[in-house]
Amino acid sequence: MSSLSVTPLRSIGEVDAGSDLAELIIVAARSEGVDLADRDVLVVTQKVVSKAEDAIEAVDPLDPLSHKPLVEREAVRVLRRRGDLLLTETRHGFVCANAGIDLSNVESGTAALLPEDPDRSARRIRDAVLGRTGVAVGVVVSDTFGRPWRRGVTDVAIGAAGVRPVVDLRGTRDAYGRELQVTEVAVVDEIAAAADLVMGKASGIPVAVLRGLPHEWFADDGERNGVLTDLVRPHSDDLFR
Repeated sequence: MSSLSVTPLRSIGEVDAGSDLAELIIVAARSEGVDLADRDVLVVTQKVVSKAEDAIEAVDPLDPLSHKPLVEREAVRVLRRRGDLLLTETRHGFVCANAGIDLSNVESGTAALLPEDPDRSARRIRDAVLGRTGVAVGVVVSDTFGRPWRRGVTDVAIGAAGVRPVVDLRGTRDAYGRELQVTEVAVVDEIAAAADLVMGKASGIPVAVLRGLPHEWFADDGERNGVLTDLVRPHSDDLFR
């Protein structure tokens, strides 16, 4: 990779239930002088995907714990409880706080749930952009997660289309000529984190365009790929659950 550009789309505007995210992205890109090209990657935040898909629930705005019943409902397993914090596994296989339910960047009295199928959400956006513009982009749906044993949060991918979630470097050589035995790179997480550098947590920018990623990171036409199938570690391979 010789260079990488990360461009925020600032004019998406408010997203409501039923909003056409692909059309909002196309219009915003054109108005901001961003000519979408093949092998660009659109990073779209989970929050606007959830809003567009009406994955929003009412909660009591005066009770900071009123979303906890939703957490219990959405979690398939509670791994840890500490005070008001629940570390949970979602039906998608994600291990995260409070089943991914979030009260930030939504109207008071509402909570955002994770999309039902974030990979499908990414495919819908990708297919719509391709159908309307003829441009084959990758799409990553991003969300903010904490990480075990490390402070702070970072954005990761919870859905993807058109871009391989994992690039397998096993069998290639390192800088000293040694064969790599176990290295698999979660490139969609790196893409999500890079996009968050320009979108931020409170700026109201829900989409960024990345350009310059290696061609081998992109999926071939017709290739099935996604975070849920390619990136979520099965329990049989998990040393910590």
